[in-house]
Amino acid sequence: MKQIYTFGNYLKEKFDVKVYKVGINISGFTCPNIDGTVAKGGCTFCENDSFSASTGEVQELKGFHLNLDSKENPYLDKQLLQLEQQFTSISARQAREYGAKKFLVYFQSFTNTYAPFETLKALYEKALSFDNVVGLSIGTRSDSITEETLEFLSSLAKEKEIWIEFGIQSIYDETLERINRGHDSANVKEWIIKSKNAGLNVCGHLIFGLPGEDSKMMIDTAKEAYKWGIDSVKYHPLYVVKRTALANEFASGKFTPISEEEYLDVLVQTIKLKPQNVSVQRVTAGIDDDSLLAPEWCKNKNTQIKNINKALKPLELKY
Repeated sequence: MKQIYTFGNYLKEKFDVKVYKVGINISGFTCPNIDGTVAKGGCTFCENDSFSASTGEVQELKGFHLNLDSKENPYLDKQLLQLEQQFTSISARQAREYGAKKFLVYFQSFTNTYAPFETLKALYEKALSFDNVVGLSIGTRSDSITEETLEFLSSLAKEKEIWIEFGIQSIYDETLERINRGHDSANVKEWIIKSKNAGLNVCGHLIFGLPGEDSKMMIDTAKEAYKWGIDSVKYHPLYVVKRTALANEFASGKFTPISEEEYLDVLVQTIKLKPQNVSVQRVTAGIDDDSLLAPEWCKNKNTQIKNINKALKPLELKY
């Protein structure tokens, strides 16, 4: 049985030690799909307050949000301190519990290029200054990054491991419109290609089970993402949580979540089509608390992984 080529495999091959991503959540960051710049309310599946509880949000920053047009950032020092405190705590635990030797600082929640350039530059440089940090991974949206930021990241990539993570979700514009995404598929393609040309590594996020999509559409999205040249991929099933527009659709019978059987079938097919050099960072997602409305199978991750491995067995693969 051969293991799927994972992101962990990639990092171990490159650095010859255990490298872990340190997830960082910086207060003051938001999303243009939440603040009204491109849309209001966020994507239909997004619970807009879901990140703030996990950020250890600095009290003074509650209600303060940056965007690309912000003229000043009076809280940058507090954000830099927040970054340092989170990295110190999380990396120490990863070293102690998992034997991590080096780290990628992962700017995780919300849109982490959606701020003035000087703020981004300060945060990225601070992150790279920490001991045993080999690079960055930056989660963002394709409509929220500037040429200036891309050029700066390109300069960093000459010396460090720089990843940018884009939510592709679907290549179908009717789907993106239905989930209130705020940009089209052409925009994602454009910035993935620009990022690749700038020397960055790109991870693409794909969601299976979006409203109105059948298996063929989900597989088409994966095929197209591979063609765009992504270096790594995260596969997610769409699940419904409370306090979202999707929860309202689910309650009224307008949305039926993907079944585990269909998800497994699509996942196996897309893994089968995946180029060998594309690493896998995630094969499923879910949440094990009372905020999950559906599907029930997204509650227990251990069971999900067990069933995924069972589905991969005919390919002589395991995760």
